[in-house]
Amino acid sequence: MSVIVVTDSSCRLQSDELKQSDIRQVPLHVLLDGEDLRDGIDEVPYDVHERPRVTTAGAAPVDLADTYRQALADSDGDGVVAVHISAALSSTYSSAVQAAREFGPSVRVVNSRTAAMGVGFVAQAAARAAASGVDLDAVETAARAAITDSHVFVVVHRLDNLRRSGRIRTTASWLGTALSLKPLLCLDVDGRLVLDQRIRTVSKAHAALLDRVAEVIGDRQASVAVHHVDNHDAADEIGAALTARLPQIESLTVADMGPVLAVHVGGGAVGVAVQVHQ
Repeated sequence: MSVIVVTDSSCRLQSDELKQSDIRQVPLHVLLDGEDLRDGIDEVPYDVHERPRVTTAGAAPVDLADTYRQALADSDGDGVVAVHISAALSSTYSSAVQAAREFGPSVRVVNSRTAAMGVGFVAQAAARAAASGVDLDAVETAARAAITDSHVFVVVHRLDNLRRSGRIRTTASWLGTALSLKPLLCLDVDGRLVLDQRIRTVSKAHAALLDRVAEVIGDRQASVAVHHVDNHDAADEIGAALTARLPQIESLTVADMGPVLAVHVGGGAVGVAVQVHQ
C-alpha cells in the first residue's frame, strides 16, 4: 500500500476530492441548542452563524483514534500523516496528538497553522507525495513544506461573532472602536487569526483583500480557493477579479466557508486561501 493522509472537515475538500486523493476526514462539531451536529455528516442549518446559542468543538479524540486506526490498517503499516486545522483555532490538533500516541511513530500529526482550504491544500500536497510511493518521512516533509506556502485572508462584515468566539482578543484596540469596521484579517505564521488592516467599508476591504493575495502570489503560480459565508455573489466577484488580475493562477474554486468557521466569522464574510507553487 502507501501512506494514507487524514484531515478534518475544516479543510473544505469536497467528497469527490477526498475520494480521488484517498484522504480520510474526521468531522468537527457544531453544538446548537444542545444538539451535537457533525460537520460534513449531519445536516447543519444554513443560517447557523446567526443562531444565538451556537458553539463549535474540535474533532473528538475517539473519532480521530478510530480513523487513524483504520487508515493505518489500510496502509498495510506504511503509516498515516494527519493534517489538521491550526492549533491556535481549534482543540483538534491537541486531541489528534493525544489520539496518535496509541500508534507511536506510525501516525504523524501536522499542525497546518491554517484553516479552510488552506488545510485542504496541505492535505493534498501530502496525498500527492503519498501517491508517488515515497515513505512516511517524505510524506510528512511534503505536508510541512506546503505549510510555508499557504496564506489565508478574511474580510468580516460583523464583529459580534468574533467577540463571542474569542478567536480574536476582545481587548484588541481595534475591535470595539467602530461598529462599521470591516477588518481584513489573516492567519499569521503561528496560525493565529490577527488583524492585517483596519478598513471602514466593504468595497475597500475587498480591494485590500485582492491586493494582499496578489502580493503573496507575485509572479508565481498558485492554487486559490475563495470562501464565503452566505455571500456567494461577492465571492464570485473576487474570484473573477483574481483570475483577471493573476492569469498564472492554476486553479480557482469558490465554496462556502463551512458551518464551523461561519460561526466564528459571521455572515457576509469572504476569505481567500492561497497555495503558492514554488
